[in-house]
Amino acid sequence: MLRLSLFLAIFLLISVGLGASDPNLNWPQWRGPHANGTSTTAKDLPVTWSETENVEWRVKLPSWSAATPIIWDDVVLVTSAEEGFGARGSGEKDKLLLLAVNRKDGSILWRRETGNGNRIVQKQNMASPSPVTDGKHIWVMTGAGTLTCFDFKGNQVWRRNIQTDYGRFGLNHGYASSPKLFGDRLYIQVLHGMTTDDPSYVFAVDRASGKTLWKVNRPTDARRESPDDYSTPLIADVGGKKQLIVSGGDYVTGHDPDSGKELWRMGGFNPAGDPYYRTIASSILLDGVVYTTSTRGRPFIAFRAGGSGDISKTNVVWRNNLGADVPTPTTDGKRIFVLGDRGIVVALDAKSGKVIWDRQRIEPGIYSSSPTLADGKIYATSEDGTTTVLQAGDEFKILATNKLDSHTLASPAAAGNQLFMRTADYLYCLRKQ
Repeated sequence: MLRLSLFLAIFLLISVGLGASDPNLNWPQWRGPHANGTSTTAKDLPVTWSETENVEWRVKLPSWSAATPIIWDDVVLVTSAEEGFGARGSGEKDKLLLLAVNRKDGSILWRRETGNGNRIVQKQNMASPSPVTDGKHIWVMTGAGTLTCFDFKGNQVWRRNIQTDYGRFGLNHGYASSPKLFGDRLYIQVLHGMTTDDPSYVFAVDRASGKTLWKVNRPTDARRESPDDYSTPLIADVGGKKQLIVSGGDYVTGHDPDSGKELWRMGGFNPAGDPYYRTIASSILLDGVVYTTSTRGRPFIAFRAGGSGDISKTNVVWRNNLGADVPTPTTDGKRIFVLGDRGIVVALDAKSGKVIWDRQRIEPGIYSSSPTLADGKIYATSEDGTTTVLQAGDEFKILATNKLDSHTLASPAAAGNQLFMRTADYLYCLRKQ
């Protein structure tokens, strides 16, 4: 009996080690398994591709979206809008969608409505928030406020509408933050102010039932558009305890994840009090240090999470003006790689902020998607579908430039030996052939 028990224990350990049920082997959320745009397990990824070269499969999508593809085992999840959506929010064909795609061959496994109310605001639609999954269930938020839980067969578990419950979203560019899953809860931020006088807020939802567990206002003295934020929260380990980190509205705040109580507040992200300092890029976290970039990258502040009250003068590690406006930076654990929305890239030492390679231009264009780092390479994709592949190291080196002929807002995702690119027209699975 003892030998049998030992055998079963070893078998289970091997199964866990080899199976793709580990989030690190997948891309389960916005910015990947480590919430910083990296995969530490993806290997042998392609460097070059075209519409036909190194394309394992591609599948036509109903419409465009800025949401990143989410990967779990043999399923790829993508949000979309209804085919033939009317121009500029005309109300025609306004449904929002979640598609489950077979990772092996690109076939559509199922397609479900996630709500309606789609409209175009600036360069995004209401399918911008990325889904999140634990491998058993999928949670998806729409820019119109509908929050839905599905199982992996496409069955709806629960649904609610946040705008119905708590009031209209008031962001100038439309709501685009993604839910953060941790433990038995989803954490959601609604930071707004440009088109509403309602306060910004953060709340926690029971992932099994969809019920709100707590909701707190998140005050700010930011004015006009500056309260608007499009980022996604983080979970940090601070002194052995978990904290929820929320960026935007000219501040970064740390919260007790069990109650929502604000524990500390970091300021200095809008030194001149500019009323149009909305923030788009998410913060990233590395070894207890939070890296947060402001509008147009000025300033870019690295600071230690934790403490009590206002930590603006006590916790700064370094600051400079080399951040990004729209794309979220990425890191290999030693360096911070920043992609500006005009195609200027910078590498910084994570600990000191020292410039490793300074302001180098890659393929000209507008960059709204965030860079992805995997297999020692950085993938940076412009809105016209051109991806520059860079070496992730101390030397600035372009490995390849690849073009897909379609508008692209979504960030690449990597898992296994595959790279997933979502354009306006197709979802591509790229792999060395």
